[in-house]
Amino acid sequence: MKSIWIVDDDHSIRFVLEKALTREGLPVRSFSQTREVLAALEDDTPQVLVSDIRMPGGSGLELLSTVKKQLPDLPVIIMTAYSDLDSAVSAFQGGAFEYLPKPFDLPRAVELIRRAQEESQRETVGEAEKVEMPEMLGQAPAMQDVFRAIGRLSQSHVTVLITGESGSGKELVARALHKHSPRAEGPFVAINTAAIPKDLLESELFGHERGAFTGAQATRRGRFEQAEGGTLFLDEIGDMPLDLQTRLLRVLSDGQFYRVGGHSPQKANVRVVAATHQNLETLVKEGRFREDLFHRLNVIRLRLPPLRERREDVPLLARYFLQRSANELGVEPKRLSEAALQRLVNFDFPGNVRQLENICHWLSVMAPSLVVEAKDLPQELLAVPTAPVAGAALPMDVVPSASGLTSLPAMPAMPVGGVTLPPSPDAWVAEMAREARRLLAAGEPNVWDVLTRRFEASLILTALDLTRGRRIEAAQKLGIGRNTITRKIQELNLDA
Repeated sequence: MKSIWIVDDDHSIRFVLEKALTREGLPVRSFSQTREVLAALEDDTPQVLVSDIRMPGGSGLELLSTVKKQLPDLPVIIMTAYSDLDSAVSAFQGGAFEYLPKPFDLPRAVELIRRAQEESQRETVGEAEKVEMPEMLGQAPAMQDVFRAIGRLSQSHVTVLITGESGSGKELVARALHKHSPRAEGPFVAINTAAIPKDLLESELFGHERGAFTGAQATRRGRFEQAEGGTLFLDEIGDMPLDLQTRLLRVLSDGQFYRVGGHSPQKANVRVVAATHQNLETLVKEGRFREDLFHRLNVIRLRLPPLRERREDVPLLARYFLQRSANELGVEPKRLSEAALQRLVNFDFPGNVRQLENICHWLSVMAPSLVVEAKDLPQELLAVPTAPVAGAALPMDVVPSASGLTSLPAMPAMPVGGVTLPPSPDAWVAEMAREARRLLAAGEPNVWDVLTRRFEASLILTALDLTRGRRIEAAQKLGIGRNTITRKIQELNLDA
């Protein structure tokens, strides 16, 4: 096993960390100066590097920069007694795994080093995961229906109406329809009709002739002409003014239009794909949308489900967005712990996929380490209590934990003849088997890890409840070591 390297000019810091890590069974090498580390790197490499930031003969940040050039995947923890903003920013910009202010709590420091060690041991991302992701992702049945519809429409020129909430990915569907259509070689032109002022929208769509109005100093092609031979995507079609709805209807009916101020008809060889988050039938009843235009657009309708209806896609989408953000930022992609992922899965996402993408980008920038814990999530998620996913409720009460993890079902006592009898000693095993069967049938990944973490969390929380939070006593009752219970509490995020 490779060693943990400690670099600090303070002998007492090196001594304390050496003893603590040795007790944990971790091999350690210590250095008092950066040049000693650079010399050692010629023959050996560490598993984790823990370095002070200010030392004679070279700073920890300089060492970080040098080491990262040679070993870009090596987790480096920067320690400092000077907890200033510049040091923290410089450490993270340099690729540090974590920033550890002095004085530090020794068990927490050891736990942090263990996390860095686990990160170092992780397999590198496979080439299959590094290839370009498809334009759309989704395993949920509702998304599979959308994919099948796109496939069936791949040889068609028919008009399509896409409905769905804001942020659900309607433009992605429109682009996929274009990409997998006979018009794929032509242009894809998108316009958001709600984002353009009414007096400019007509010119944007149909273009204008020179001198058609004040400021029209040259003839301008509109979006219909720009999309010639391809696809025109009209987003938020429900916000189009009524007079422009009439002109759009004529284009769809006759295949011709006039530029603003023009007298010669222009042919429109364009496939129209429209989208809206509104209920067009309601708008028709209210007189705000032309019924004849609605029927022209509503030839084929695709409903894009909101993210809360396809929660099983959240892990897949989150991994993709974290990988993409990491590529854009030029950093190592963050990974979600089980507790953090469960928070995301249980969140309703009023902003849908776009909101999840924004959260993943935020985590790529702001999360303190490569493994994102539940406590690292944005406040908007932490403010919402963790609840079981719809359809996944257990048949009995569940024991809540401080981390938001759902532990194994608590079996109720059974009243018999006025006397409360304890449950059968094997009842909890049956309940665990039932939960395992449910997860396996649902295709849940990492069932072993999920149930193991729940089981461990339940044991530790029960022991801590009996000992009123005294960890050493709880560890003794469970038959485990003090360091083990501390590490498990950290891993399971039970002290959040």
